[in-house]
Amino acid sequence: MKNITNQVMLITYADSMGNDLKELYGILDKHFEGVIGGVHILPFYPSSGDRGFAVINYDSVDPNFGDWEDIRKFSEKYYLMADFMINHVSIRSEEFKDYMKNGDASPYRDIFIHWEEFWPNGEPTEEELETLYRRKLQGPYLSFTREDGKTVKLWNTFFEEQVDIDPWAPATQQYYERNLTRIAEYVPLIRFDAFAYASKKPGTSCFFVEPEVWDVLDIGMKPLRALGTEMLPEIHENYKIQLKMAERGHWVYDFALPMLMLHGLMTGRTDRLIHWLKICPRKQFTTLDTHDGIGVVDVAGLLDEDEIDLVRDKVNEKTAEAQKFIKAPPGIVKMSGAKAKQYQLMSTYYSALDEDDASYLLARIVQLYAPGIPQVYYVGLLAGENDMETLKRLGEPRSLNRHNYSHEEIEAQVQIPMLRRLYEIMRFRNTYPAFDGEIEIDEFAGDGKLGITWRNQENWTTLRADFRTKEFEISYLGEKESIEVL
Repeated sequence: MKNITNQVMLITYADSMGNDLKELYGILDKHFEGVIGGVHILPFYPSSGDRGFAVINYDSVDPNFGDWEDIRKFSEKYYLMADFMINHVSIRSEEFKDYMKNGDASPYRDIFIHWEEFWPNGEPTEEELETLYRRKLQGPYLSFTREDGKTVKLWNTFFEEQVDIDPWAPATQQYYERNLTRIAEYVPLIRFDAFAYASKKPGTSCFFVEPEVWDVLDIGMKPLRALGTEMLPEIHENYKIQLKMAERGHWVYDFALPMLMLHGLMTGRTDRLIHWLKICPRKQFTTLDTHDGIGVVDVAGLLDEDEIDLVRDKVNEKTAEAQKFIKAPPGIVKMSGAKAKQYQLMSTYYSALDEDDASYLLARIVQLYAPGIPQVYYVGLLAGENDMETLKRLGEPRSLNRHNYSHEEIEAQVQIPMLRRLYEIMRFRNTYPAFDGEIEIDEFAGDGKLGITWRNQENWTTLRADFRTKEFEISYLGEKESIEVL
């Protein structure tokens, strides 16, 4: 198993570049040698929905994708990240089915969070309900009728195929230990999906509730610490939460960078971006795109409301045609009595930049030079445009950014000159020693300009970019101590 290295990580589903894990491995081997050093394979376990995030069990790989030997093969060439749903399980899981069958006699009964038992008075007050951080407009619970005829309300944050679980229950902790130990056999890094939602407490938002959230983290980390496996918490919220996690030495995501980059490229301003690059965590994975949308809430305070609206309106205008096909609200959140607001923008990153090659290439290069390890989503790796046909067919807003590529489509995309140039720079990013050193952000680059230098002993490389013209230059110290331009 390969350890975490400071090289570009790909984010992909098992069946999005080819039909399964074997085909994915072959495609990366053929087209992206040296471009990709790590792979986050999105949930590859048996699942009942949410594109893999309603996990039935972690004991096996979904046979449609392959088996554990395929995962092992990946782990020998790439450092891997895999998902663990710390907040919920599938209603098709053996644990849930056992509870439905055996009721209160089930050993898994206390895994699930019973709505009436959670609230001191059996139901939340109107004020308590309005305080909840919600990902859907209705209350976060579903009703189920057990085989004994009793109907129970169970906590449900996201989709109908999922139910939340109680991290403090001994049965849940046994579930964590058994499954995390299994996954850690193959990967050095496990992502705790929906981590912040697992810290539930009456009278609070039930989202990243302190100090309880740190107890949840300790519970989840207990089996990982014994194995030396690292953890990346998935938290889409204000950037200050990432700073709190980073202060405790954990890996974090840079979910603020995508909106800041869009703002800079849309306005020709770099001051907001430069401020963030100076203060952002250094032990992080950077993103521009993911399997979900482009986060909006993450950047509040780094951009003001007018600046956020400028980006949001421009991206939404691009996807306006898609709205009539959407069967579910696209990325909303409701918190503390506030009206529903957009949580994420539904678009590929390439389409968010109007499919402009110069803007897109510059965005990716700045990401490669930003503090942290770059993660590149597979659609972004191929500069994918919004997939309107799949959206029309499924009505799922996130499908705009979840196109499944055939071999023929990949063959065509990798020949695009802009992408060939990007892959060249990604190879440089993966191998040049300066990126393992210290970063310097040029505070006086000038209006609309950006200067970033990495130094490691005698090695150095500098990116100079102009966000108004979309021009850039990469220089570095060559093997013969000569200054070279990439």
